[in-house]
Amino acid sequence: MNTDMIKETDMETPKVVSHDEWLKARLELLAAEKVFTRERDALTRRRMAMPWERVEKSYVFDTPEGKRTLAELFGGRRQLLVQHFMLGPGWEQGCPSCSFMADHTDGMNAHLAQRDVTLLAVSRAPLAEIERFRRRMGWQFRWVSSHGSDFNRDFGVTFTPEEVAKGEVHYNYGKWPFAHEELPGISVFCRDDAGEVFHTYSTYGRGVEVMMGTYNMLDLVPKGRDEDHLSFTMAWVRHHDRYEPAPVANPR
Repeated sequence: MNTDMIKETDMETPKVVSHDEWLKARLELLAAEKVFTRERDALTRRRMAMPWERVEKSYVFDTPEGKRTLAELFGGRRQLLVQHFMLGPGWEQGCPSCSFMADHTDGMNAHLAQRDVTLLAVSRAPLAEIERFRRRMGWQFRWVSSHGSDFNRDFGVTFTPEEVAKGEVHYNYGKWPFAHEELPGISVFCRDDAGEVFHTYSTYGRGVEVMMGTYNMLDLVPKGRDEDHLSFTMAWVRHHDRYEPAPVANPR
């Protein structure tokens, strides 16, 4: 048997109905979708109304253009989105899940810039190691190194060997049973007219799915994310240059 083929038993076919029955079910779902959309919009307004905290510490990053402060990473814009990318010093390659997130970045950046937003990645690995991996993946977005600074730790994505050894770290504003030196996150900053920088929002765990547009597409199709049978939800994800040929449906 060709293991690249998808067996029909891989997806259960729901009840097949007439168009009128299908339309009735679709309208019922549409009503629920509209409720969800309104709730999401209300949550967005709450997020936008969050208080800010001033960034008191001076953070300096290594960039291809030299040393830059956090304020200088804004690129002349007022808002900064940071992907905390899991790539530690000495790692051979970046985290596959963070790479999956980053695969969506280049297409967004031109549009975000039109809305006064700069989006970039920050990792603790030295810049040379970041650049080596970025070239391999073919990404164009800006990616800087926080190596030697407290930035990753202060924003809750880097942990000490002692914390990792305990098998529990303080992550996503609570204790989580993760034993990793790096974890993913997204942080948001704003700069005022005086050049002061403020931290407005951070999200971790499943909150980082906001960058994973592929998941939004998978949520539309009958099989969905199809992850329930996996050892962990993103076990299927690979670096985009490490996937085997995609399986195809059984031709008839």
